[in-house]
Amino acid sequence: MVYVLGIDGGGTKTVCLLIDEAGNILSRGQAGSSNYQTVGIDSAKNAIETAINQAISVFLDSKNYNNISIQGLGIGLAGVGREEDFNSIKNLIEQVQINSNLSINWELTTNSTIIKSDSIIALVGGLGHQVGIVVIAGTGSQIFGQNSQGKTKRVGGWGYLLGDEGSGYYIAISGLKAALKSYDGRLGSTQLISAFKQHLNLGNIESLIEVVYRRGWTVSQIANLAKIVDNVANEGDEIANHIINTAIEELVFATKIAIDSLFKPDETVEIVTIGGVFQGMNNFRSKYIQSLQIVAPTANVILPRYEPAFGAGLLALNALGYFPVNT
Repeated sequence: MVYVLGIDGGGTKTVCLLIDEAGNILSRGQAGSSNYQTVGIDSAKNAIETAINQAISVFLDSKNYNNISIQGLGIGLAGVGREEDFNSIKNLIEQVQINSNLSINWELTTNSTIIKSDSIIALVGGLGHQVGIVVIAGTGSQIFGQNSQGKTKRVGGWGYLLGDEGSGYYIAISGLKAALKSYDGRLGSTQLISAFKQHLNLGNIESLIEVVYRRGWTVSQIANLAKIVDNVANEGDEIANHIINTAIEELVFATKIAIDSLFKPDETVEIVTIGGVFQGMNNFRSKYIQSLQIVAPTANVILPRYEPAFGAGLLALNALGYFPVNT
């Protein structure tokens, strides 16, 4: 048997899948964040080791084996994009391999050790192959695509301070700003004020200062308020609806740029949508599809076929000459 590990190292959690050459997921492990840009290289290494150890331990216990040989490893990490990033992760993986606590016989080669960004494994996992576009809208946002010639295009993904248009953070912070502008009289009346007050148990909207600044809310905590904006929009609030529609327009515009950069005008393009904004908001995804088809009629928008960690594992299997799905 040939076994590979597929690892998705995100800003919130790290997922590791043990996969055989037929593409069967045999076990999984999970740990905390392994975005080394935010948690540091040591914490990232610990998270990756923990996720691997969980996946391997579950499998060994189920088979009553003492150890397992791993021939391939695919890993996609948030925050990896520059040459120095890849070198850091390569060194990290080498350190993981000499960890005596892992019941693994490592049989990796340079070719079977695949290090990619999180957007690439999201694309491969979401589509089940490498040609198309992934639109990510969660806490942050990014569009990434690749064509049959191997050319890639990224649009957005510049972080909450410089970009992330269409993301949960973008929607939430736009809603908070709109509520305060309305309170000032700089914007029309909106139910966002009462909605935020009720959700956050505030005596008055001015208390947002204490919540956001003094409590030191994280980007993810703020992004979680996007659902409040969406709820108010679905009640017919004009200002909240404008925020949601603007977020959709931003994602459609960015997607169109990726399509035009990589594909011919009459070429059918598969686009997979990923992230909590698409999953957790009322009609957001359907509105996105409707708007996109107006400007890109050849776009075929799908739900994810597999998870990103499986995409990482597929890349490792492909490097070993195995193609369990149409990659």
